[in-house]
Amino acid sequence: MKQNPYILLAAATLFWAGNSVAGKMAVGHVSPMFLNAIRWGVVMVILGLAGRREIAMDWAVIRQRKWYLLAMGAIGFTLFSAALYSALLYTSATNASIEQGGIPLLVFIFSYLLYGTRTTLAQLGGFVISFIGIVLTATHGAPGRLLQLDVNYGDALMIVAILTYGFYTAALRRKPQLHWMSLMVALCAGAFASALPFLWAEAASGALILPDATGWAIIVYVVLFPSLLSQITYIRGVELIGANRAGLFINLLPVWGAFLAVVVLGEDFQTYHAIALVLVLSGVLIAEYDGRRRAASAP
Repeated sequence: MKQNPYILLAAATLFWAGNSVAGKMAVGHVSPMFLNAIRWGVVMVILGLAGRREIAMDWAVIRQRKWYLLAMGAIGFTLFSAALYSALLYTSATNASIEQGGIPLLVFIFSYLLYGTRTTLAQLGGFVISFIGIVLTATHGAPGRLLQLDVNYGDALMIVAILTYGFYTAALRRKPQLHWMSLMVALCAGAFASALPFLWAEAASGALILPDATGWAIIVYVVLFPSLLSQITYIRGVELIGANRAGLFINLLPVWGAFLAVVVLGEDFQTYHAIALVLVLSGVLIAEYDGRRRAASAP
């Protein structure tokens, strides 16, 4: 049967969006740093066993670029996940999902800062529109709270999370040519190693919660869907329709996340959520449309 790339890509973003809902459901059932550490440790083992041949073929490149790969795993996987799961102790999955919609715009900013990638007026305008949406979400519909520095701690952590992932995504431009399983194992190794100090600090502070039955179910979901199946479906979708067209589907992440938070968790969907969602998505689409238009017209 012919694979439908749109279903594959929609499924990938649905699985990613489910990570925020899973993180919210984990509260009281498994602590954030334990969830973070075991997630990347288990994924590393599974892909390490499944991709033994690919890793052996890529080993020389992995050794040569080991510090870069370990650092990228620590930044993009551990720091992002630690901030996300910790944020969900204090804010809603709806907020966390909408705020993640700003990641593509931060990639533009960090690409400019790191590599001097040109940013157009339309892209800057898109960033401003999306940023307003993020501020609206972080302040729960009352932007004036910024003047009093009155921002929910969880939403502040989400801003740290999206800054971290925006930097990570931009910095991946320098990744070596590796099979995707080899790349994931190397990144997961960096993630797992860097997650251990966070886990130790959590235990030392008395905040460690070992998983109960619900906690283990959440761990299984996080490993299988946001970590593994999302990669497989997204990579296959890219193969079928190309990276540029596939990249637009990432914009579904805040939509799926808000939908799941309301349906699964029963969270309230406020008017400011709707306005923020429109602003975030509009800003990203304006910026991406302009970038693709300029790329298509380039000689």
